[in-house]
Formats: sequence, structure tokens, C-alpha cells
Amino acid sequence: MQTTVPHKKHRLDRYDGWYVSGLDSMHVMMPYMFGPRTKNEAVMSEVLDLTEVDKYLAKKNADNPDFKYTWFHFIVAAVAKTLQLRPKMNYFITGRRFYERKYIRISFVVKRQLDEKAEELQANFLLDREGGSPLDQVHDYVKAFVNKVRKEDKTVGISNALNAVKKLPRPLFNLMAWALKRMEYYGLYPKGLAKDDPCYASVFVTNLGSIKLHADYHHLFDWGNNSFFIVINEKKLRPFWNEDGTYELRNTIKLGLTIDERIADGTYFAKSIRLVRKIFAHPELLDLPAAEPIEID
Repeated sequence: MQTTVPHKKHRLDRYDGWYVSGLDSMHVMMPYMFGPRTKNEAVMSEVLDLTEVDKYLAKKNADNPDFKYTWFHFIVAAVAKTLQLRPKMNYFITGRRFYERKYIRISFVVKRQLDEKAEELQANFLLDREGGSPLDQVHDYVKAFVNKVRKEDKTVGISNALNAVKKLPRPLFNLMAWALKRMEYYGLYPKGLAKDDPCYASVFVTNLGSIKLHADYHHLFDWGNNSFFIVINEKKLRPFWNEDGTYELRNTIKLGLTIDERIADGTYFAKSIRLVRKIFAHPELLDLPAAEPIEID
């Protein structure tokens, strides 16, 4: 069962977010002064050493499970753990107000087949915040999702809703889009649409490395309320330099991070990245329960 950290109720709470009160005057004014989400993007990139992760995953897969643990599962789990312990990374701004999302959901695309004509399906991993290992949670979710879409021909998730309206005349489509945006502004966006829409996720992840496409940046959207986008690049050997001038090649992954800079300050972002680095250096931390604290160096 999905549980959350207790929060004091506020009259401005939404079904998907707790209203954040007590902000300083600058943050209160930001949504009015600085424009929409897409004009407030902070763009970062981070190269992460996979040496310990590779060893850890090799141990996890030593018994040859029918569905292996992968570094993609690890990245998603590490991000989910970070959001659990760093709640401002799960903030969003809508209706010119700040909210803390009530859930941790990470969205990513799964294709039925690795073919440009194959249908893209939206996967939405929901972390059980009081549950066990985040990595096991991600692994089991992806396994179940992949098995489901391979066995079933029917469309799943947000695609059902899109298929139902895609043939509307342009004036009706415009009217519908305007109405949904106004509903979002006032916290009335339909739950049935939001639950599968990646623009209502905590983080939207795209694994471009899996298709040999290199990119460090993906924009945010002004649709929905997602504040965080991650681009995963291809694994690559990179030099790590020692103090004596020598170097060694290590397996690495590069992440491109796009964040709504209004949700937190640079110090908070930097400390959150340090937590991710620690998880990559000590991957066994993802064996702990989701809510288990991790001390950040």
C-alpha cells in the first residue's frame, strides 16, 4: 500500500500535492515575475562512475534471474531514492503556487519492439515510500510491465486517452487543451488523465543511450506540472586522473539534468547530486528500505 509522510492539511492542498507555505518573498514572487516553467530551466550534466555499480549488478545477477537487473533499473531507483530523501526535488509550481508532490513517480518510454515503427508505451513507476529496496521495486515493476505489453496487443496508459481525441477538429482540440490547462491551474485536472501522463510525474527519464543517440539536454514542458527531466546517454569509457598524472579508464554514464530552477536553490541541487554520487559509489545502499536515511558527505 502506498503511504506518505504525514503533512499538516492546508486549504490550498491539491489531490496530487501539498501546498508549500512559509516561503520567502523571492520564491513567492518567482512564478509571477519569471514566466513559465520552460523559461526557468537549470541545465546540468553529471558523469557517473559505474565501476561499483557493475560489480553490484553482477552479484545481483549471479543466480541468473529470468529478468536481469540492469544499470537503467539502478538509475531509476537511485533517482527515486534521492527524491525520497530530498523532498524539494519533488516540488512543482502550478497556479503560481508551490506544491510538494504527494507521490514519487518516474515515467519513461518502453517500445514494444526496438523498431522506429513500433508503438511507444508510457511506463510510470510509483515508489512505495514505506516499502523495501527501491531497486527491487523498480526491477519488479519493469518486469511486470514488459511482460504485460509483450503479451497484450491493446494500448495501455495515456495512449488510450490520446487515441480517443486525436481525430477531433482543430477548434475542438484547441478548446479542449485550453480547458484542461485552466483546470490544471485551479487544481481540477482529471485524476484519470494525470495518473498516466508523464508530464505529471516527479521525473521524466529518457534513455537515449539505448538507441545510440547522444544528447545532454531535453526541455521541460509547460503542460502538466513536471519539474525534472533526465536524459541518459550511452555508457562510455572515460579517463579518471590520479594525483601523479596517470589515469585509468572506467565505465561511465552521463546524465543530462533539466530542472525548474525555481523549486530550490543551487546549494540544494548540489547536495542532491552528492547523494546520487554516493549511491553510485556505494550501490548496496539501494538494498535498504526506501525511507532509510543516507548521510550525505
